[in-house]
Amino acid sequence: MTVDLTPYLDAVPQVVIDRLRGARRVLAVGHENPDADTLGATLAVVRLVEANGGTADAVCTDPIPPLYDFMAGIERFRTDPDLEASYDLVVISDCGSLERIGDVATRHADLFARLPRVIIDHHASNDGDREADWIDPGAAATCEMVTLLAVRLGVPLDADDGALAAALMAGIVMDTATFAHSNATPRTLIVSAALVEAGAPLSDISRRLYRSKPDVQLRLFGMVLDRLESSDDGRVVWSSMTEADLAATGADRAHSEGIIDLLSQADAAEVTILFKEAGPSTRVSVRTKPGGVDATVLTGTFGGGGHARAAGATVDAPLAEARAPVLAEAMRLVAKLAR
Repeated sequence: MTVDLTPYLDAVPQVVIDRLRGARRVLAVGHENPDADTLGATLAVVRLVEANGGTADAVCTDPIPPLYDFMAGIERFRTDPDLEASYDLVVISDCGSLERIGDVATRHADLFARLPRVIIDHHASNDGDREADWIDPGAAATCEMVTLLAVRLGVPLDADDGALAAALMAGIVMDTATFAHSNATPRTLIVSAALVEAGAPLSDISRRLYRSKPDVQLRLFGMVLDRLESSDDGRVVWSSMTEADLAATGADRAHSEGIIDLLSQADAAEVTILFKEAGPSTRVSVRTKPGGVDATVLTGTFGGGGHARAAGATVDAPLAEARAPVLAEAMRLVAKLAR
């Protein structure tokens, strides 16, 4: 059986195809605090450029968490562009806003400003409006979009002994929680079937991302769960993670991945919030129930964004001060629900 992605290929803008085909030296950039979707999409862009005869550098402003060591080519990520390189295109993957690129964009502001760009992203909050800004909120993951781009470029999904397919599958698995989230559409499943057919080890990727955790991460989860709080009616649930928690457990920030999804299993909760201490600021992660509060409305009040069911923001206040206004807005939005 051969999975046919032809019905979905018109979703890829021609200008994106033209820019990728015409580029000779590409700066492929993911977002700060990287996850499997931005890493998989960025690595895939590098492989697509190389398959087309060009060269590319994968850049992420933050070190890559050990969780993603299983992804072939992950060692190619660098924290800054090659200052000797003659880049002719920047491709930005999975960044809901340009601020999500992080400090590397500030350190090399002139480079980012002068390069022609392609944005590939699936966040509804992305307001990119340039010719080659490809924003598809209907995609479950940026890797879903890049899979279609690969086919349009004529690059076999089984390229590099299946490494391309595996990288793309990792992003889809991460952003759908192994197809458990409501963002997984028929197209998502068909794209994923094509990746499995091309050699992506779905079961192994799912295990590594969702069913395998080091002891320090489990201890961190325990501390955060022990701090669980809720509104009187149970429709808003929240907890906090402090820097002291990281020190006490030996965990790092990357080990917080998955805590918010565990908290969101609270049966009565319409809105689930995890507050994460980040120096003088507080990172806020939000999950909401289908048909209820739009998470981007809540996080947008504080300058954040994301998806209707999963979004985030950074509040420029210490954790103790950040909680009250965020919780007040969450409770206000929940109170407006008809159900």
